[in-house]
Amino acid sequence: MAAEIGGNKKACVIGGTGFVASVLIKLLLEKGYAVNTTVRDPDNQKRVSHLNELQQLGVLKIFRADLTDESSFDAPIAGCVFVFHVATPINFASEDPENDMIKPAMQGVLNVIRACARAKAVKRLVWTSSTAAVSINNLQGTGLVMDEKNWTDVEFLTSVKPPDWGYPASKTLAEKAAWRFAEENDVDLITVIPTLLAGRSLTQDVPSSVCLAMSLLTGNEFLINGLKDMQMLSGSIFITHVEDACRAHIFVAENESASGRYICCAANTCLPELAEFLNKRYPRYKVPTDFGDFPSKGKLILSSDKLINEGFTYKYSIESIYDQSVEYFKEKGLLQV
Repeated sequence: MAAEIGGNKKACVIGGTGFVASVLIKLLLEKGYAVNTTVRDPDNQKRVSHLNELQQLGVLKIFRADLTDESSFDAPIAGCVFVFHVATPINFASEDPENDMIKPAMQGVLNVIRACARAKAVKRLVWTSSTAAVSINNLQGTGLVMDEKNWTDVEFLTSVKPPDWGYPASKTLAEKAAWRFAEENDVDLITVIPTLLAGRSLTQDVPSSVCLAMSLLTGNEFLINGLKDMQMLSGSIFITHVEDACRAHIFVAENESASGRYICCAANTCLPELAEFLNKRYPRYKVPTDFGDFPSKGKLILSSDKLINEGFTYKYSIESIYDQSVEYFKEKGLLQV
């Protein structure tokens, strides 16, 4: 049951222009919440047009805020029972991940937690972490089960520096910093750990994560190599529908007994297995299935048992995740009809 103040449920979503945040806002409005959301530039119509449309569903206020400016979160967080921190700095092309991703991610989450600590109404902060903070290590083997007690090996990342190492390092270090600070300042923090997300987006731009998940169907070689890199780095490919990830955020916010970290993973797979599945389900797109000596089994299995055992159920299977994503890409003109 959601905690209520004066009969009104009020939530703040940090980073409202994003893929996950916009779906989360929609679900909160549909559940009767009044929602405050933060964006860097409320005057950028292309970035906020979907938020303007969501205002038809209920009370949605848009605030200007920046992760680097702690005081900018006081107004949007004021009076909110739940705060969802979904924003994160991503710059895969960065030559300097330390300053472009790691430091801003840590500073951003600490600024939001400080604002939550000052706000009297906030009952719980839910922060969006990533499987990139759990799954990366130099363990050997296949079918290794990972759960919430596992952490990505930052020492391995910073010493070996595999492709795109800055993002998993930033998510891991930021989450660890968040836990330390929340404990010291008596903030009720929960982290949700989602995977690669697919499904339909409300934003004008097609999210990069959906493009990555759909790359075997679109034939985008650059992104197919991105999936290969993901498997080589994480050991497997993990996929979830964006709506399920957002439902999980609300579930752990409202579930008073929830605590700690929660992995949200609908499907564990690997590149050759995913390609076989897609080729069989959507034969017209002629998905390639021969990847030479590329590992044909995933190294890791991410366990969602904690979330499921507390009462959460996934709405979307891998079949329905891709069925919806295919329809979405056809509508956007990114796949043949």
